[in-house]
Amino acid sequence: MGRLFGTDGARGVAITELTCETAMKIGKAAALVLAKDCDHRPKILIGKDTRISGDILEAALCAGICSVGADVVKLGVIPTPAVAMLVKKYNADAGVMISASHNSVEFNGIKLFAGTGFKLPDDVENEIEKLVLDKPEEMDKQLSEGTEVGRITYCKDAEWDYIRHVMKTVDIDLKGIKVCLDCANGSASVCAERIFKGLGASVVMINSEPDGTNINKECGSTHMEALKKAVVDNKCSVGLAFDGDADRCLAVDENGELIDGDKLLAIFSKFMKAQKTLNNNCCVVTVMSNLGFFKFAKAEGIVTATTKVGDRYVLEEMLKGGYNIGGEQSGHIILLDHANTGDGEMTGAMFLQIMAKTGKKASELASCMESYPQVLINVKITADKKGKWDKVPEITDAIKMYEEKLGGEGRILVRESGTEPLVRVMIEGKKTGLITDYAHRIAELIEKM
Repeated sequence: MGRLFGTDGARGVAITELTCETAMKIGKAAALVLAKDCDHRPKILIGKDTRISGDILEAALCAGICSVGADVVKLGVIPTPAVAMLVKKYNADAGVMISASHNSVEFNGIKLFAGTGFKLPDDVENEIEKLVLDKPEEMDKQLSEGTEVGRITYCKDAEWDYIRHVMKTVDIDLKGIKVCLDCANGSASVCAERIFKGLGASVVMINSEPDGTNINKECGSTHMEALKKAVVDNKCSVGLAFDGDADRCLAVDENGELIDGDKLLAIFSKFMKAQKTLNNNCCVVTVMSNLGFFKFAKAEGIVTATTKVGDRYVLEEMLKGGYNIGGEQSGHIILLDHANTGDGEMTGAMFLQIMAKTGKKASELASCMESYPQVLINVKITADKKGKWDKVPEITDAIKMYEEKLGGEGRILVRESGTEPLVRVMIEGKKTGLITDYAHRIAELIEKM
């Protein structure tokens, strides 16, 4: 697997790359590192999405955690942000989410949360990684036995505690809003309908019948076509699409037009500024955010802070600067007044709240920002080629040449994915044909080299 943790936990093809043995070692290491200063028996929560491999990896994690004397509380199928919220509510020492987020079913992953509900900082992940990859014998010296081994229990209230938490963030009845929810056959399937019906909205459900194999399959926030059609066909006011673990949300207006994460951030920031709740008048975004967002922010007098790609880096910047909103074009929106991580269902609920309070249609709200055309091409790479593409002069020289040709009318961003074996080539500019041509040329060159 190479380095164990990427930008969003450990991830790989379940069983063959992210093996049961690795999961068990991560369980041991996480329990030892995250609970090392405990003056009590450590308690670790485990949640999962709907993937068929989730049960197997959960069993391995439980074995690892309990083998070093920590207790496990199983939350069952639940969204990632629920784990982040419940680890604090239940006074647990750590939380684990088994999910590969937006990836297809063959992948799975392990995300770790501290007792504060925040994702782990790099130095703590590095400590866990070192034990797993370099010092497994050190963990074996700390195995428990007899009455000291950990216990496994199941929490029956996790879903409802999370549902109530999301509903409390909305202070207006959503009656009159008809919303279509695409649950990606993932974690949102267990709670989205109850959240939005409970808030008073009329609900149409699609892709909410997980069978272990259909998570993210031509649905959810990475495949918006089904939602666009369903919104128009059912004459909905708005559509919301979540990813496999429900920490992302993208929207569709009443005409079936996409409202991506950048536009959601623009809508939220503008509303929060008007309500005088936008901390330090700033929104945190990443280098992948659309040029149109920066133009919007300048026109509205909103400050932007920019980070590298990854919601963990957005969160770090938010905590450092005292900001309360940030996110990514992909739909990771962090509303720090209410959540410690991206929360798709909360994002969707807050968007509907803005619709209700302003009396505006989704398309009217989205018109506050004009998006520049973007072309994104993913180039598959093998594990042994990671970290090498930007050391090839032919590639870097070509990127520089095309950037100069774009001048000030666009930009090029080429980066490795932190969650998949891909190099992403993104070009943004006013002329779609031109940027498409440049993107394909750079992608083909990376493939060739």
